[in-house]
Formats: sequence, C-alpha cells, structure tokens
Amino acid sequence: MLNSLSGRFLILTVIFVMLAEVLIFVPSIARFREDFLRDRLERAQIASLALLADDMLTSELEAELLENAEVFNVVLRRDEMRQLVLSSPIPHPIELTVDLRDPGAFELIRDAMRRLGKPQPEVIRVIGAPVRDAGLLIEVAMDSAPLRAAMIDYGVRILALSAVISIFTAVLLFVAVRLLLVVPIKGVVGSMQRYASAPEDARRIIKPTASVRELREAEEALNQLQTELTQALKQKERLAQLGGAVAKVSHDLRNILTSAQLFTDRIESSEDPLVRRMAPKLVNSIRRAVSLCESTLAFGKAEEPAPTLTLFQLIDIVSDVLDSERLADGSDDISFAEDIPSMMTVRADPEQLFRVVSNLVRNARQAIVNSGQPGEINVSAHEDEDAWWIEIADTGPGLPPKAREYLFTPFQGGARKGGSGLGLAIAAELVRGHGGTLELKKTDETGTVFAICLPKGDGAV
Repeated sequence: MLNSLSGRFLILTVIFVMLAEVLIFVPSIARFREDFLRDRLERAQIASLALLADDMLTSELEAELLENAEVFNVVLRRDEMRQLVLSSPIPHPIELTVDLRDPGAFELIRDAMRRLGKPQPEVIRVIGAPVRDAGLLIEVAMDSAPLRAAMIDYGVRILALSAVISIFTAVLLFVAVRLLLVVPIKGVVGSMQRYASAPEDARRIIKPTASVRELREAEEALNQLQTELTQALKQKERLAQLGGAVAKVSHDLRNILTSAQLFTDRIESSEDPLVRRMAPKLVNSIRRAVSLCESTLAFGKAEEPAPTLTLFQLIDIVSDVLDSERLADGSDDISFAEDIPSMMTVRADPEQLFRVVSNLVRNARQAIVNSGQPGEINVSAHEDEDAWWIEIADTGPGLPPKAREYLFTPFQGGARKGGSGLGLAIAAELVRGHGGTLELKKTDETGTVFAICLPKGDGAV
C-alpha cells in the first residue's frame, strides 16, 4: 500500500493538509485569545454598570459580579477621571499588561504563542475601549490560567477538525488519483505485458484511450513504438525466410554451375576464334557465379566472409565488369568508358571488388535504361599516399529521395521499381570488410557518382 503511487499520494495529502491547517491555526489561536479578552472586558463593563446604577450593592453581590465576569477588579475612565468600580483581593502582583485598543497582527500572534508556551498562572492587566462608547477606557485584572486553558481547548478542537478534513480530503484525492492516474497507468502496464508476450501479434498493440493529455501522449508514443517494433519483427522474419530460401537456391545453383564449369573445358579446345575469345569470359563468369553461391551460403550462416587480400591490376576487374554490362545492354544507347591507369595495382579481394564495381555499374545502367534516354557510364581510378580511389559516374536521372534516405539499407533502398536495394547494401558491406568506405558523392538530374576508398595501410580510412 505504502509503496504504491496512490498510497504515497494519500500520505502526502494528509501531511500537506495538516501543514496548511497549522499555518491557519496560528492566526486562529491569536484571534481566539483576543476575542476571549474582549469578552472579559464586556462582562466587566456590564458588572460595573450594575454597580453604577445602584451604589447600595452589598459586598456579597459585588463579589458575585466580579466572579461572573472572571476578573479581580474593574477600572473605568470616564470624563478624564479614573475610577475603581469593582475590586477584590489580587493573589499576585500584576506581571503583564495587554492593550487591546489598537493591537497589531504580529503582536497578537506573538502574545498568543507566548501565552501557550507559559504554563505558570499569572495576573495580567487588560486594557480596552468600552463598548458603545460608555467611557474612555476600561481596565481589568484577571488570572491567565482560564485564558490558557480555553486556548488549549480551542487549539485541540481546531487540530481535530483539521485531521478530519485532511483525512476526508486525502480519501477523495486517493479515489480521484486511482481513477484518473493509477487505473490508466495499470492499463498501460498491462497492455505492455500482453504485447511483450507476443510482440509479433498486431492485435496486442495498445490503442490510445486515455482522457488525460499526458497519459494519452504516452499511449500514442507507445503505440508508435510497438507498431514499428512489430513491423521490424515481421520484416526480420521475412528476411530469415528469404535467407533460407536463398541458401537453398544457392546450394542447388552451385551444383548446376559446377557441372557447367566442366563443359567449359571442352569449349576452350574449340578452334573457332570467336569461341576461343569468349570462352575465358564464360569460364570467369561461371567461376564467379560459383563463388557467389558459396559466399551466399556463408552469408546465410553468419556474414560476408573476410576478404582474401591480394595484389592485382585494377584494369582487369573493371574491363570484365564493363564487358559483361555491354553484353547485358545489347544496345548502342549507353556508352561505357574507363579511365584506369594501365599499371595501377590495388590490394583487395578481386572477387569481392568485382561484385562491388559490378553492382554499382549495373545500377547505373538500369537507371539510364529506365529513364529512356541515352547515357554514359565511366569508371575511373586514382591513388594517393593513403588509399586507392575508384569512382563510378553516370549521366542518369539521379537517385530518388527514398533511395537516398535508405541508401545502404537492404530491401528499402531500391532505386528502381521492383528493386530490392540489396546491391548497394552488399557493396557497402564488402567495402567495409576491406576497411574502406563507399559513399555517394553526387546525385541530381545530371547524374550520380559513387566513390570507393580502399586504404593502403592496415587501418580503416
């Protein structure tokens, strides 16, 4: 109970209400003391008027009047004359004088607190103005014990009433807090627990229903989070299923390509010049396809295999890529150009670098074909002291906004309709495996330029 939000709110409410009542109690007890003393002055004035009306009152009746007024003596000042009207023996000397003719608030509070804190009885003189202007001044001497007892009794009743009010208020606030906060919060927690048990079930996503603005904002934020998480889980499941299917297809395709690779040995022995010229490219293509299938199977288990770094001439890789794309294009609308130093040697995995350049050139070719306009693709390279730089530039229409936003995200960064977006994601991962970077340098209506940076040292660029 005490550890709950509503329980702590109940205790705090009681404490705060009691503090407020204490702040009210101090001026209240001061006002009560003032009213008590003024009442004694009025009683003494009435008793003195009875004596003034009949000078022949007996001493017994005079003592009775003083007892009813609860004072020891009464002094009236009328017509600038001070007159002792009623008197009786005073048990102690007068120790304090209280003037009620024009008291200040601070003075009343101070004297009231002082009286409560002083339990010893004493005789006090009280001075005030008579009611209905029946003289200039009235003065009485009285015992302080009845005053302090009355103040204590009044204070106890005030505190008891304050406790009842605070408890009643706290109970009302407790019920209100449970209805307005605790119950909706428990509903949100219950919804989170139900969703956590089956996050892939979209029916368990919370539906904002709270009427309190802050709680509704929390529910809306939770709704958005759960929706995105459910979608991500579904996409992950689809990717897992797709990965399994790709692994199976790659396994069978590898077997088929291995058989095809055996037939290429006979093709190489052909005397036909065209066949002899095309046979090495066919052999290389089949070998790369087999390597790609094996890499796909490895990827299905963990990730892209680490690159096997060797030194080779970049022009050979780029020429193979461009020759393959020229055959795939089969038209004269796209021109392919290369600006690679003939003796430029790079240190990388040749198979993985072929896949990177091939993905980028193929994307550029498909973008130009989809635009319906002729274009040009140029692969250039240069080196400096720290790295080798390869640029693939095209004169296509540029990348659409969605492709730029999810540039290297699988299944989201496709640049053309029907594209999966895997090409750039694979290329970026392969380049990162070399410790390098793949970045988009430019894309607009005049074309797109990608840059590959391969470090010469052991550290990443």
